[in-house]
Amino acid sequence: RTSCCSFPPRRNHFFPPESTDMQAPKLGNLSQSIAFDEYGQPFIILREQDKQKRLKGKDAHKANILAAKSVANILRSSLGPRGMDKILVSSDGDVTVTNDGATILQKMDVSHEIGKLLVELSKSQDDEIGDGTTGVVVLAGALLDEAEKLLDKGIHPIRIAQGFEDACEIAVKHLGDIADTVPWSEEKLDALYETAATTLGSKIISRFQKQMSEIAVNAVLSVADLKRKDVNFELIKVEGKVGGRLEDTMLVKGIVLDKEIAHSQMAKEIKDAKIAILTCPFEPPKPKTKHKIDISSAESYQNLYDREQKYFRDMVKKCKDSGATLVLCQWGFDDEATHLLMHNKLPAVRWVGGVEIELLAIATDARIVPRFEELDSSKLGTAGHVREISFGTDNDKMVVIEDCPNSKAVTVLIRGGNQMIIDEADRSLHDAMCVTRNLIRDNRIVYGGGAAEVACSLKISEYADSVSGIEQYAVRSFADALEQIPIALAANSGLKPIPTLASVRKAQIEKKSAKLGVDCMQRGTMDMKEQKVFETLIGKQQQMLLATQLVRMILKIDDIIQPSDKF
Repeated sequence: RTSCCSFPPRRNHFFPPESTDMQAPKLGNLSQSIAFDEYGQPFIILREQDKQKRLKGKDAHKANILAAKSVANILRSSLGPRGMDKILVSSDGDVTVTNDGATILQKMDVSHEIGKLLVELSKSQDDEIGDGTTGVVVLAGALLDEAEKLLDKGIHPIRIAQGFEDACEIAVKHLGDIADTVPWSEEKLDALYETAATTLGSKIISRFQKQMSEIAVNAVLSVADLKRKDVNFELIKVEGKVGGRLEDTMLVKGIVLDKEIAHSQMAKEIKDAKIAILTCPFEPPKPKTKHKIDISSAESYQNLYDREQKYFRDMVKKCKDSGATLVLCQWGFDDEATHLLMHNKLPAVRWVGGVEIELLAIATDARIVPRFEELDSSKLGTAGHVREISFGTDNDKMVVIEDCPNSKAVTVLIRGGNQMIIDEADRSLHDAMCVTRNLIRDNRIVYGGGAAEVACSLKISEYADSVSGIEQYAVRSFADALEQIPIALAANSGLKPIPTLASVRKAQIEKKSAKLGVDCMQRGTMDMKEQKVFETLIGKQQQMLLATQLVRMILKIDDIIQPSDKF
């Protein structure tokens, strides 16, 4: 808190003019910065609490860059198809095994403020593109590493940031120039499958790359509005069930409910089902006010019981009269209602969640019924096939609703040996679906394996020759930072990083081709088009833009005021 006060002049006391930079001694727990006016009288300019510590100038830049590089280096070994996985244990003992950049950073307890910016950077890439979350953090770390070298040479951080922005603009433009357009149609989906397969190449489910990429692409196309080039991911429901093998994962053109038919003697399979979707409970109405009933005779009790039975019979009769052959209820119902439904040969499922209710209404063209009085045949939905399936020996059951008239709602049922595998498969399929959505929006691609980065690095190095002034150093450093991506890919694949990068650069310069990258899988060719390693153009451009913006923001911070226990 800033305060200003003056002290009365003391007799026989003289403050020499050269003492204007004097620091007052500590008074109590406060450290005071004071100055003196033209009459030699002291006044307090700033009063800092003793629990605050401050970093300024180059020290602040160094501390920020070190924190960001520490976070980026954690993800560096997870980049590429041969990247390593991380195991993260939460405070309550939950274990996560993943190599997804956004998931790793979200699960880590990052306390440093600049480290948190990298977590937000990865989240931004995940929200906007859905893929490339590891690469964007590794690129940001490489840019900060180069910026540190330039700061050591005495170059001003604003000039560095300006040079990086100029280089990023050239890189983004060059990516558009070297991009290829992949034609695809609903009959010819090979390009979509191959791009989705590239995304899955670094995941734990890469053994079933072809099957999983087909599931991801078909799920997206089922809910996509191709005229508007839009995809609503809320219509894609992902369910996981422990047990079975990963290759048992399947796409259901309908809804899978993690529930079971209410009674064991009800029909387990219904063809051409007419479905009533209810949000009202199967029980007599309860007064909202406090009430008390005095029953003094057997006749009164029997009368009350008959009235209750009449409520149940009327509810079941309304369902039967509407023509429904299956009842899905958001609430539970007691044994009496279950017994009556079973005797009336009306299968039912209870405790269906709100999200599933909405998806079922969309898929089956049903209307959600809030009161039994409103139930009639016009409110019913239809489905070609409803069945209950069982898993393993522990009697786990699910209800599958297929052949719905409106296939705009689908479910991916993931199987796996344990919950960690299922969770990682869920994240992997989400990335593949996001890439497919991006390709539907913009069907331009660049080639992976570091090919795009090396091509941009060569272009920026060529552009740097025409830049005059101190920014030339920063532009060249941006080109060097881009080369850290193929170096990391080569190192993670067990190859020699520097010779591998040199051979890729040489091949691109000699053949003038932006399709040549690091042969991570050692298939004997550097041609990424032949290896079918593709990345979406908008995803790669977004990576460079986001990383450059973050580095610029970090370089503009030159003062940190924090409690001393943070240092």
